[in-house]
Amino acid sequence: MDEIKAIISTDGKTRLIGIIGWPVGHSLSPLMHNSAFHFLGLNYNYIPLAVRPEFLPKAVASLKTFGFVGANVTIPYKTEIMQYLDKLDESAAETGAVNTIHCINGECIGYNTDSEGFIQSLLTAAVPVAGKCAAILGAGGAAKAIVAGLRKHGITRVLIGARDLGKAESLASIATKSSNLVEYYAYDWQAAKFGSAITGCDIIINATPLGMWPKYGECPPLAWNKVKEGTVLCDVVYNPVCTEFLKTGAANGCKTVDGLGMLLEQGRLAFKIWTSQKMPKNGIKNLLSAAINNINENYGKCEYKKSNF
Repeated sequence: MDEIKAIISTDGKTRLIGIIGWPVGHSLSPLMHNSAFHFLGLNYNYIPLAVRPEFLPKAVASLKTFGFVGANVTIPYKTEIMQYLDKLDESAAETGAVNTIHCINGECIGYNTDSEGFIQSLLTAAVPVAGKCAAILGAGGAAKAIVAGLRKHGITRVLIGARDLGKAESLASIATKSSNLVEYYAYDWQAAKFGSAITGCDIIINATPLGMWPKYGECPPLAWNKVKEGTVLCDVVYNPVCTEFLKTGAANGCKTVDGLGMLLEQGRLAFKIWTSQKMPKNGIKNLLSAAINNINENYGKCEYKKSNF
């Protein structure tokens, strides 16, 4: 990692890409993309852009002002930022959230690579989607992307649970209108009705930031006694790799899929949009794994009891 940091430099021809969020200090996207630029010999630099909520409109305008190639968008702006963009790609329009911006021909165009990135992380982990039932914890930008990806790849049923029941109902309503092939339900995840419903789910996904650095001990409330053994648990959080959510699930006999795969897969798709080149997958994955292990070396690993998966 020190070697990568040492080679990052800029000159008059350097092309800039950023990541917009609040906060952004936890993000490993700069390491991922700058490493890929270095490996491919591309004169690009990817920088964190910590943007306060009141400055979000100006931040988007500044991408064009300063000639940025584009940017990633992270919490809490994946939905809010859409109103400040010039156009939306089909991936963003269908999802209702943006995590990637491409600035070209004087316009900022919004994309969503989270959706397909999440699905690819599941498929890489040998987790089938078609014909399955999934429960999603959370109803923000990440949850919107995940619902769209699951629907596209043949999920049969999706349950949505969130602290804010209104947001859960809104997401369920939007998803239902876009497809009559899948049933969607919105429950407060602390309610008995949602707890009982997850019993039949094959996949449960934490699409909230609970458990993310530096609040490692946080975990979304879940009726663990209702989760059947062999259920696949997924977390969009990647720092730490083994969140409290995944630790608890593993101890209860669940198969776990961490957020590192989604980080890598959505990043590869965004990288292609900006550069028209493929990110070197294996080398970057190893680098990210080493970085996270270094950050969380004393946090612990997911220990599997057993799984029927």
